[in-house]
Amino acid sequence: MAVHGTVVSGFEGVREEFAAFLAAEEHEPGAQLVVHRGAERVVDLWSDGVEADSLLGVFSSTKGAAYLVTALLVQDGLLDLDRTVASYWPDFAAEDKGDLTLRDLLAHRSGVIGPDTGFTRREIADDRAIAARLAGQRPFWQPGRFFGYHALVIGALVGEVVFRATGRTLHDWYEERVRAPYGLDLWLGLPESEEPRFLSTLPMLPTPEQAAELAAGAASPHGLGGIAFNEHAPDNVELYDFPNARAVRAGGQASAGGIGSARGLAGMYAAAAFGLDGRAPLLKPETAAVFARVHSEGKDLVGGSPKAFGLGFQSYGPAFPVLGAGAFGHSGAAGSLALADPRQGFAYAYSRRRFAYPGGAAPENTGLLRSVVHALA
Repeated sequence: MAVHGTVVSGFEGVREEFAAFLAAEEHEPGAQLVVHRGAERVVDLWSDGVEADSLLGVFSSTKGAAYLVTALLVQDGLLDLDRTVASYWPDFAAEDKGDLTLRDLLAHRSGVIGPDTGFTRREIADDRAIAARLAGQRPFWQPGRFFGYHALVIGALVGEVVFRATGRTLHDWYEERVRAPYGLDLWLGLPESEEPRFLSTLPMLPTPEQAAELAAGAASPHGLGGIAFNEHAPDNVELYDFPNARAVRAGGQASAGGIGSARGLAGMYAAAAFGLDGRAPLLKPETAAVFARVHSEGKDLVGGSPKAFGLGFQSYGPAFPVLGAGAFGHSGAAGSLALADPRQGFAYAYSRRRFAYPGGAAPENTGLLRSVVHALA
């Protein structure tokens, strides 16, 4: 499979690593890789099957946009991390959730991971509908005490706080402060005019051994993991198919409904941490440090495995030891990964069209990141 695009001098090893992955991945229908060294784009690669400006479902990499908006509003003094969610959104105080702070909500500590009976397909595409369902929902653990990944709802919950505090949606803030000024191809609400560039996500093709592994590890749809991914809903769609619905793409659901390219993802993190187009970084170093700092660490009650979260953003130390302390970003279920590493001075984004095994940041990100850090050194 051919590799297209460019790298600047010194980053040839990144291209070689990308090409080696594609050569070994017989069924890969398209992937994109972009790296910024500070403000400069130094890697811009894509494979057969996609174009540089093809738009893909980025799943939970979407969350990075929601958290960046939140960080900007905290930085501006419009949100207070240690104020209760209910002080902004009174209905949220139901079922003993009144003491939960915005800080704990961002750290995946609310316990409100989904409704008892699941969301309809219409509701799960609409953040305001999600928030309305969850305001009165009883939490699945003591709020603030434990943490678990709020997979499909964290964007709606944080977005409702943003709306109640400012009178404007998270989507409006993102468009005005982040996407439009930099012309980023990362959309929370894909316009009809951009639809021709969208390529649908394709299902995973596990080997027989991998399929058996997945079947053996399958949990009840009525457990915490099933509720968090809406698997207990009667008409739930397969996760890979989520962004393939026009309603999801148009609505820009802020937990997993973003549509974009690796250029868009990397550009967002470069703008946040280093600045683009001659502008100052969106985030002050102290703001980035607070949001990157680990706030929840240990056993994730939803996934059942060890995880670490900052304020929304994922913390990567154990998963990607080549990254510097304070790196912040988010992965997506199909395999995408996007982040900024302020200490080492780069922003990174990888996106792929076919759902990767076993879900989450695709395994090839390990080698790709290693090659980037090696080139920087």
